[in-house]
Amino acid sequence: MARVVKVFVTLRNHWKKSTVAACALSYGGHWLYGKHCDNLLRREACLAAREFGRQQISPQEQLKKATVILNPAACSGKANNLFEKNAAPILHLAGMDVTLVKTDYEGQAKKLMELMEKTDMLIVAGGDGTLQEVITGLLRRADQESFSKTPIGFIPLGSHNSLSESLHILSDNQVKHITSATLSILQGETVPLDVLQIKGEKEQPVFALIGLRWGAFRDVASTIKKYWYLGPLKTKAAHWFSTLREWPQVHEASVSYLAPTLRPPDLPEQMPQRPNLMYRIARRLKNYWYPPIPEPPKVEEPERWDERTLSTLELSIHTQNKNPVQTRIDDSLLVCVEPDSFTVGEFITVGEKKAQDSTAFTRQSLKLEASACRLNLPEEGAGFYNIDNEEYEAMPVEVRLLPRKLRFFCSAERREQLLTQVQ
Repeated sequence: MARVVKVFVTLRNHWKKSTVAACALSYGGHWLYGKHCDNLLRREACLAAREFGRQQISPQEQLKKATVILNPAACSGKANNLFEKNAAPILHLAGMDVTLVKTDYEGQAKKLMELMEKTDMLIVAGGDGTLQEVITGLLRRADQESFSKTPIGFIPLGSHNSLSESLHILSDNQVKHITSATLSILQGETVPLDVLQIKGEKEQPVFALIGLRWGAFRDVASTIKKYWYLGPLKTKAAHWFSTLREWPQVHEASVSYLAPTLRPPDLPEQMPQRPNLMYRIARRLKNYWYPPIPEPPKVEEPERWDERTLSTLELSIHTQNKNPVQTRIDDSLLVCVEPDSFTVGEFITVGEKKAQDSTAFTRQSLKLEASACRLNLPEEGAGFYNIDNEEYEAMPVEVRLLPRKLRFFCSAERREQLLTQVQ
């Protein structure tokens, strides 16, 4: 008992050192417990992947070939370590023939896609920038019609992973997020996604899965990192300081757009069974004796472009990939025009929401559905675009929707959640 009393007396006499030691031990214990939980998540995912690897295949069947495009510079240089710890073991345990290609500099993924050979699946390990480079290189290929049918998996390793919330179960735990995204590739369930083709007057087209932003909110979002020392107040501070430099931040532009097109029915995933021999012979004889009357050639109607002159704080053009399982009548992109009548307080409030979700819009915003649009900007002071969170110089562009152009792997659990939201 005397020894216990002596310990308490020592702690009381050295209460500052005791407090520091208690805080250090608490933090260390919490850190170790977090590492233990991460290892349990990795083990659970590996056991699930091993079940896929134990499935038997016929002697003539080959292993599935998966080509992984990895950007090691994503997530402040942590992407390579995250992939090797959380995703690579799952792919190897599943029995896949994995080819890993690492990019060395910005824009290399586009060149790699132009030279890539045919593969069973394409896996992009990185963030929004890596994904945008890959699909741009893929759709610039001469054989893009056939190559675009290759299913694509997305492993979120970047600082911005906007598409992930449409494909994977959302989680604050990074390890769980990565492992669940990798397991969704093994499950093999895919969803079709729309693509935006963005083309300037001289440049090659750029392709996007999320959309294009131009305006005041985009400009402020690019400066938020400068105010890191303000912690949770940095977003409000960035918007407030921007109003001190210039207010109102109105942008002038004109938009021409085409009406949405009707969505054709979904084609069956499996080819219909071939008719029997007698039926095919009878059909050929009928066509020989009573040849079908050829249809008259279709006359293509000229495109009818509607034009609007806009005064806005921000204009955005984005796909409707946020919920890819939603049934829609039309194939359309969404043009969102924010009003130019915001007060400073409303500007800061809306800016906070857009910093969390760039596709969010207000009740006062003008929304137009179109199959294509042309954006004409002033010659001077146009600023910059954000295309899938990547910065490009602003210029007049034509944006066309490529409906259901690519197929991405999607987890069954996330698909059920999205279907529930629709209902």
